[in-house]
Amino acid sequence: MRSSWDDSRRAFAEAADWFTATAVRVAGRWDLPGLGEWDVRALTGHTSRALLTVETYLTRPAAAVEVASAAAYYRATRTIAAGPDVTARGVEAGAALGEDPAAAVAGTAARVVALVDARDGRELLSTVAGGMRLADYLPTRTFELTVHTADLCTALDLPVDVPAGAGEQALALAGALALGDGRAGPLLLALTGRAGLPPGFSVL
Repeated sequence: MRSSWDDSRRAFAEAADWFTATAVRVAGRWDLPGLGEWDVRALTGHTSRALLTVETYLTRPAAAVEVASAAAYYRATRTIAAGPDVTARGVEAGAALGEDPAAAVAGTAARVVALVDARDGRELLSTVAGGMRLADYLPTRTFELTVHTADLCTALDLPVDVPAGAGEQALALAGALALGDGRAGPLLLALTGRAGLPPGFSVL
């Protein structure tokens, strides 16, 4: 899955803006159920990590490319993503947002989007999966921001109005994951109204 760096930066910024605007609309309802074991605060904290990891990894240069695409990143991190530490990190990240989580999200988003805008995408980062170019890693962050902001909207009973650029990139990555795992058929049948998805279907 390849898109131009400018398109990727714009999609990331769109997703960050949507997340920021949705966090404002929480309006004090931080204790509502969010997703799974997370309340809305923890879900927001977990989502904010999609921004913070970009900032952190930019300070950790890699020596070589070990993970060549966004889809490969997700395949390499499936065991980590299914582990119990993810839930705990979300709770910790939510607590770290402090007394005004919406303001904390806005500040982080503005800072990280500016950092990305100052790069050309060729930077080598040391991610949890291994060395990656920023241009290949960033779509994973757009995907996380987009999917989890949709989760946040659902928890808050808000319309899930996904921004076009962010949605296009998230859907493209989901399609690439389904294709690589031999699951394109069920996904295409469901998307075209021919059949429902099998129980428990996920591209992650």
